[in-house]
Amino acid sequence: MKIQFRLSIFALFIFQFIFSQGGEVTGTLIDADFQDPVPFANILVKGTTIGTTSDFDGNYKLSLEEGTHTLNFSFLGYKTVEITDVVVKANETTNVNVTMETLAEGLDEVVITVSVKKNTETAVLGIQKKAVNLLDGLSAEAFKKTGSSDVASAIKSVPGVSVQGGKYVYVRGLGDRYTKSILNGVDIPGLDPDRNTIQLDIFPTNIIDNILVLKSASADLPADFTGGIVNIVTKDYPTKKEHSISVGGSYNPDMHFNGNYLDYKGSATDFLGFDNGSRSVPINRNQDIPNTFEYNPLLTAITKKFNPTLSAMKENSAMDYSFGFTSGNQYIVGESENRLGFLASISYKNSTTFYEGAENNFYRRNSDTSVYELETDRTQSGDYGKNNVLVSGLLGTSFKTEKSKYKLNLLHLQNGESTAGYFSQTLNFSDFVNFSKDNLEYTQRSISNLLLSGIHSSEDATWTTEWAVSPTLSKIQDKDIRTTSFRVEDGVYSIPQNNQPKRIWRDLEEINAVAKLDLTKKYQFLEKDAKLKFGTYGSYKTRDFSILNFEIENNAQTTKFNGVADNILLEENLWTVNNDSGSYIDPDITIAEPANTYEAAQQNIAGYVSNEFKVGQRLRTILGLRLEKFESKYTGEDNKDPSDPAKVIYDNETIIDKFDLFPTANLIFELTEQVNLRGSYARTTARPSFKEASIAKIFDPLSNNTFIGNIELDPTYINNFDFRVEWFGESAEMIALSGFYKRFTDPIELTYFESSSDNFTPQNLGDADVIGVEFELRKNLGFLTPALNNFSFNLNTSIIKSTQVYSESERNLRELGLRDGETLGNDRELQGQSPFLINSGLNYEGAENGIQMGMNYNVQGKTLQVVGNGFVPDVYTMPFHNLNFNLSKSFGENQNQSVSFKISNLLNDDVESEYESYKAQNQTFSKRSPGRAFSMGYTIKF
Repeated sequence: MKIQFRLSIFALFIFQFIFSQGGEVTGTLIDADFQDPVPFANILVKGTTIGTTSDFDGNYKLSLEEGTHTLNFSFLGYKTVEITDVVVKANETTNVNVTMETLAEGLDEVVITVSVKKNTETAVLGIQKKAVNLLDGLSAEAFKKTGSSDVASAIKSVPGVSVQGGKYVYVRGLGDRYTKSILNGVDIPGLDPDRNTIQLDIFPTNIIDNILVLKSASADLPADFTGGIVNIVTKDYPTKKEHSISVGGSYNPDMHFNGNYLDYKGSATDFLGFDNGSRSVPINRNQDIPNTFEYNPLLTAITKKFNPTLSAMKENSAMDYSFGFTSGNQYIVGESENRLGFLASISYKNSTTFYEGAENNFYRRNSDTSVYELETDRTQSGDYGKNNVLVSGLLGTSFKTEKSKYKLNLLHLQNGESTAGYFSQTLNFSDFVNFSKDNLEYTQRSISNLLLSGIHSSEDATWTTEWAVSPTLSKIQDKDIRTTSFRVEDGVYSIPQNNQPKRIWRDLEEINAVAKLDLTKKYQFLEKDAKLKFGTYGSYKTRDFSILNFEIENNAQTTKFNGVADNILLEENLWTVNNDSGSYIDPDITIAEPANTYEAAQQNIAGYVSNEFKVGQRLRTILGLRLEKFESKYTGEDNKDPSDPAKVIYDNETIIDKFDLFPTANLIFELTEQVNLRGSYARTTARPSFKEASIAKIFDPLSNNTFIGNIELDPTYINNFDFRVEWFGESAEMIALSGFYKRFTDPIELTYFESSSDNFTPQNLGDADVIGVEFELRKNLGFLTPALNNFSFNLNTSIIKSTQVYSESERNLRELGLRDGETLGNDRELQGQSPFLINSGLNYEGAENGIQMGMNYNVQGKTLQVVGNGFVPDVYTMPFHNLNFNLSKSFGENQNQSVSFKISNLLNDDVESEYESYKAQNQTFSKRSPGRAFSMGYTIKF
């Protein structure tokens, strides 16, 4: 009996041993001072012989039995970190990141013991606390806490950051020109290549490792940013096989299931984000079009080739919907610990917007300076609908050896945007004349990017080499923009002689190639750890741009269209040889204007060196110098006749040629373990885009405005000074007070074109100063009562004063337009600079119940949008009070499922821009009512 009992116990032991279930502990070891990985460090389970070492990337992985463990992390020259209460669950992965601090002089060994929860917070805050650059960051863990599905919604919680249009990030109230976004440390153009920032809603958070927002420069970073640089870092690969599916929908009562929604028949592939060719130019670009006096039937045949649809039609609008899929895994290759991993993601978003009563107006001052109220030049009010499709795909693979890592990413974005609108217009032609206008547009955009990069470590990890090569192809096509106006007098509709129906095609193709090489050497300086970094960078961009215009003429004695744009190209209303009357493609206006066909190239070659070292025990310093050789070349000609001696022709002519030095200095002084003082200086630049540094004239049929390039533009140079005092507490608490000053030389600003003041152009209008104060508070509310331990409050606000000194030409124009009693000072605000920015939020995080909840508010102050010219007043963007609510709930096995609910624009505020003039009532420049949106989403991981 005893023998049977012992055999049973032994069998049970063997059964438990064989079939016991365990989990994994993974994480990354980071140097607290340099923010670099700590390679080849020792990780040991306390009280056992089980352990491992970190790889050259600072990553480690341990397979442990289910239960609670204590881990020791040690490496020569670092304080040993002991992490208690590491809970391992069956078939689950526990992430434990560790920030390791160097030993002070004279200390043989120091052991820091913390709990795993506190260590997680320490790891997140340690990078920011010890960073020499002034930065803020979001990790993959932070995405889970906020329940954000894409980067655009997640980054809103970063101090000093606002998101415009739901996708473009601005830092410190500065516009897009002074904010830059990069992917995996490398430049990549967005769907609008004239922007510095790529739209962030294309990146799902489950493929992102972290986001860093740097507010001060260092020599290893590109010099063309001033407000901040946003680095989006994608994951190498997951620690285990992982898939996820997400679906979502959004309903806006003002926009969706609305029978007044405006649309028009497009192509069968619009839902995929591209046109199937039905909107392509119907004739050869070099087609010779006969005149009516030639009585050539070819004119009728050519006219029939154009799509006759010109009217916006009413339909029911659909709600927004989206879905996404991600997949990843890793494999051990060969007998060693070499690892091959992959990560794939595809997402689809289909959004529909409908604006009723949208306005685009133009006002000016009376030539009589005693008249204060603004006069109407042109008003436009009406409805328009927009359907936007965005498809994004990312495929990445990584191969990791003991001391090297190679990474290949392929990214493709496809975007199609269809717009239809119907407007009532009033134009002031000495008296007011009424018009109606149909507007149909389709824009197709695509980006294809390849990124190949590598990182290599020496045997002793003192040398690190990083390199990257990244080519990108961008295409934008405005396909068959159609705008048709009728003059309305006493109920009679007629086509105005000076505003014929237009058909416009625009093509842009841009190739962007970037390569970089960075080398880092760790060494001893004054018997302390130091780091020397140097490298090179090169980028080359080319753009090919063209516009093709057509106009529809009608020589009928009487019009039969009755204000219906579709009637213009009905077969019975076309010009023919027999009737010599009707609609036809006007050969005199069928032109590709020389000014709107150009080629341009930009080249930037850079080199840099920086040294990071420590003076004493408390002061860390990075001093650096970056050299950039920037060239911009242009090929094109103006619209003057070739026989005109004043005609200007550019043949690969250099329009910008600059060799610049960009010094940087970053200092951090550790007052106490929790309090830092920071100071930094950097010289940066903002260069004109291809579109700005051109002679192109780009008409916007929606607003009736024309953008006119300025090939004489100079780059802007900025001297940046930053100061900050910050306190770090527990549970992600922080208080910071910052001050900054920026001196702008030749800032590029958007203003009215001098000889045609209903058009816009960029100009260098004079020097500017920006001075600001930032305050940030992140506080857990548990100090009030333990019942509020799961609640936290965050507030960050910026108050900014910008001063733009008038140039002589701007001053002269403004003085001519002064009203009686009005005086002109020496300066004004800087165009695009917000005077204040407020981000605040109240959040709830339920670790036990899986509930995340938050109420977040954002507003920017009144901002100068378009600079006036004396007789046309300044235009200001009014504050938009954006209040959002979000709620998410995790559930299921291992919390692998979640549902989310969001309400956007709870205050139902409008997006408005207004003219402001001395003693005059403000008038609307543009207005949109975005309404209130309700969104739901579901995600499952398996």
